[in-house]
Amino acid sequence: MTRFLAIPLILALAACQSAAPLRDGAPDLAAELVPRRDATPPEGPAGACWASDTVPAVIETVTEQILDEPERRAADGRVTQPAVFRSEQRQRILSDRREVWFRAPCPSEQTPDFIASLQRALKARGVYLDPVTGVADAATARAVRRHQAPLGLDSPVLALATARALGISAADLGR
Repeated sequence: MTRFLAIPLILALAACQSAAPLRDGAPDLAAELVPRRDATPPEGPAGACWASDTVPAVIETVTEQILDEPERRAADGRVTQPAVFRSEQRQRILSDRREVWFRAPCPSEQTPDFIASLQRALKARGVYLDPVTGVADAATARAVRRHQAPLGLDSPVLALATARALGISAADLGR
């Protein structure tokens, strides 16, 4: 009898679990972005490495139902002819495409061991599903984008703030 009572309790508790892992302590990568005005990186701390990328535009498609002819009713209130609608679609730009700079791990840091650590960290978060190879391939770039986009940087290029939050790059204590 106790077993039958435990099953609904276990199911109820399982339903309380979040489907996606929590991102406590995740950086706001949008705050790290510097608009790109030219081909030279922004001024920054000595020895800092920068990356640039194009943040894609965000476009929304809106579908609207337009009333062409209202319904017609008889004297007793019955609908004799239903209303006629047509659909209209339009797109609107929520945010324009833009070129940005952001701090990134320096190329000298991006060793096969570093990339393998990145792949393991992304695998632990469920965004990298391929084998850990230590090679910065297309699958790794896609996983970086999937991880960073909800944090404010829709880019396959790894941001330094992301690397630090993942625990694979040293923290900047002087910042």
